[in-house]
Amino acid sequence: MPVNVLYKTSAKATGGRDGTAATLDGALDVKLATPKELGGGGGAGNNPEQLFAAGYAACFIGAMKFVASQGGPKVPADATVTSTVGIGPRSEGGFGLDIDLAVSLPGLAKADAEALVAKAHQVCPYSNATRGNVDVRLTVV
Repeated sequence: MPVNVLYKTSAKATGGRDGTAATLDGALDVKLATPKELGGGGGAGNNPEQLFAAGYAACFIGAMKFVASQGGPKVPADATVTSTVGIGPRSEGGFGLDIDLAVSLPGLAKADAEALVAKAHQVCPYSNATRGNVDVRLTVV
Protein backbone atom coordinates (compact mmCIF):
# COMPACT_ATOMS: atom_id res chain seq x y z
CA MET A 1 0.00 0.00 0.00
CA PRO A 2 1.64 3.29 -1.06
CA VAL A 3 2.30 5.97 1.56
CA ASN A 4 2.31 9.72 0.95
CA VAL A 5 5.43 10.37 3.06
CA LEU A 6 5.23 13.67 4.96
CA TYR A 7 8.27 13.18 7.21
CA LYS A 8 11.39 11.03 7.19
CA THR A 9 14.18 10.47 9.66
CA SER A 10 17.26 8.32 9.58
CA ALA A 11 19.23 6.62 12.32
CA LYS A 12 22.46 4.68 12.26
CA ALA A 13 23.39 1.87 14.65
CA THR A 14 26.91 0.64 15.24
CA GLY A 15 27.88 -2.44 17.22
CA GLY A 16 24.42 -4.00 17.38
CA ARG A 17 22.71 -4.47 20.74
CA ASP A 18 25.87 -3.47 22.65
CA GLY A 19 26.77 -0.46 20.54
CA THR A 20 25.24 2.91 19.86
CA ALA A 21 22.38 4.32 17.83
CA ALA A 22 21.85 7.91 16.76
CA THR A 23 19.67 9.86 14.40
CA LEU A 24 21.63 11.45 11.59
CA ASP A 25 20.37 14.90 12.64
CA GLY A 26 21.89 14.40 16.13
CA ALA A 27 18.56 14.76 17.98
CA LEU A 28 18.84 11.26 19.50
CA ASP A 29 22.04 9.51 20.55
CA VAL A 30 21.82 6.43 22.77
CA LYS A 31 24.19 3.83 24.15
CA LEU A 32 22.80 0.33 23.69
CA ALA A 33 23.05 -2.60 26.08
CA THR A 34 21.71 -6.14 25.76
CA PRO A 35 19.46 -7.18 28.68
CA LYS A 36 20.63 -10.10 30.82
CA GLU A 37 17.50 -12.02 29.78
CA LEU A 38 18.84 -12.04 26.21
CA GLY A 39 22.34 -13.11 27.23
CA GLY A 40 23.83 -9.64 27.64
CA GLY A 41 25.48 -7.87 30.50
CA GLY A 42 22.45 -5.72 31.26
CA GLY A 43 24.67 -2.68 31.70
CA ALA A 44 23.85 0.99 31.31
CA GLY A 45 22.14 1.70 28.03
CA ASN A 46 18.90 1.13 26.23
CA ASN A 47 17.77 -1.67 23.98
CA PRO A 48 15.70 -1.68 20.80
CA GLU A 49 12.60 -2.98 22.62
CA GLN A 50 12.67 -0.01 25.02
CA LEU A 51 12.97 2.41 22.11
CA PHE A 52 10.14 0.66 20.25
CA ALA A 53 7.92 0.68 23.37
CA ALA A 54 8.46 4.42 23.89
CA GLY A 55 7.81 5.20 20.24
CA TYR A 56 4.67 3.06 20.04
CA ALA A 57 3.22 4.60 23.23
CA ALA A 58 3.80 8.16 22.03
CA CYS A 59 2.53 7.43 18.53
CA PHE A 60 -0.63 5.77 19.87
CA ILE A 61 -1.50 8.91 21.84
CA GLY A 62 -1.03 10.86 18.61
CA ALA A 63 -3.37 8.44 16.82
CA MET A 64 -6.02 8.95 19.52
CA LYS A 65 -5.69 12.72 19.12
CA PHE A 66 -6.11 12.34 15.37
CA VAL A 67 -9.29 10.28 15.88
CA ALA A 68 -10.54 12.96 18.30
CA SER A 69 -9.91 15.65 15.69
CA GLN A 70 -12.16 13.70 13.30
CA GLY A 71 -15.12 13.87 15.68
CA GLY A 72 -14.17 11.36 18.36
CA PRO A 73 -14.18 12.13 22.07
CA LYS A 74 -11.51 14.58 23.29
CA VAL A 75 -8.32 12.97 24.55
CA PRO A 76 -7.71 14.10 28.14
CA ALA A 77 -4.46 16.03 28.74
CA ASP A 78 -3.42 13.40 31.29
CA ALA A 79 -4.01 10.44 28.95
CA THR A 80 -1.25 7.84 29.06
CA VAL A 81 -0.26 4.77 27.09
CA THR A 82 1.97 2.17 28.69
CA SER A 83 3.51 -0.01 26.00
CA THR A 84 5.03 -3.30 27.11
CA VAL A 85 7.18 -4.95 24.47
CA GLY A 86 8.42 -8.51 24.89
CA ILE A 87 10.89 -10.37 22.71
CA GLY A 88 11.65 -14.06 22.47
CA PRO A 89 12.09 -17.03 20.16
CA ARG A 90 9.24 -17.96 17.83
CA SER A 91 8.07 -21.54 17.39
CA GLU A 92 8.63 -21.06 13.62
CA GLY A 93 12.24 -19.98 14.21
CA GLY A 94 13.86 -16.62 14.69
CA PHE A 95 12.61 -14.07 17.19
CA GLY A 96 9.35 -12.21 17.55
CA LEU A 97 7.71 -9.45 19.53
CA ASP A 98 4.70 -9.45 21.84
CA ILE A 99 3.01 -6.15 22.76
CA ASP A 100 0.53 -4.89 25.34
CA LEU A 101 -0.85 -1.35 25.22
CA ALA A 102 -2.52 -0.18 28.43
CA VAL A 103 -4.41 3.04 27.73
CA SER A 104 -5.58 5.42 30.46
CA LEU A 105 -8.15 8.03 29.46
CA PRO A 106 -9.23 9.67 32.75
CA GLY A 107 -12.72 11.13 32.69
CA LEU A 108 -13.93 9.24 29.61
CA ALA A 109 -16.70 6.68 29.94
CA LYS A 110 -15.32 3.15 29.44
CA ALA A 111 -17.37 2.58 26.25
CA ASP A 112 -16.18 5.90 24.75
CA ALA A 113 -12.57 5.13 25.73
CA GLU A 114 -12.74 1.63 24.20
CA ALA A 115 -14.21 3.01 20.95
CA LEU A 116 -11.50 5.68 20.76
CA VAL A 117 -8.75 3.10 21.36
CA ALA A 118 -10.19 0.75 18.72
CA LYS A 119 -10.31 3.55 16.12
CA ALA A 120 -6.81 4.73 17.03
CA HIS A 121 -5.53 1.18 16.55
CA GLN A 122 -6.78 1.34 12.95
CA VAL A 123 -4.93 4.59 12.13
CA CYS A 124 -1.73 4.35 14.23
CA PRO A 125 1.23 3.63 11.92
CA TYR A 126 2.84 1.35 14.52
CA SER A 127 -0.40 -0.63 14.78
CA ASN A 128 -0.61 -0.82 11.00
CA ALA A 129 3.02 -1.98 10.78
CA THR A 130 2.52 -4.75 13.34
CA ARG A 131 -0.97 -5.90 12.32
CA GLY A 132 -0.92 -9.51 11.20
CA ASN A 133 2.71 -9.92 12.32
CA VAL A 134 2.76 -9.21 16.06
CA ASP A 135 0.23 -9.95 18.79
CA VAL A 136 -0.88 -6.53 20.11
CA ARG A 137 -3.30 -6.51 23.03
CA LEU A 138 -5.20 -3.31 23.87
CA THR A 139 -6.56 -2.63 27.34
CA VAL A 140 -8.35 0.45 28.64
CA VAL A 141 -7.28 0.91 32.26
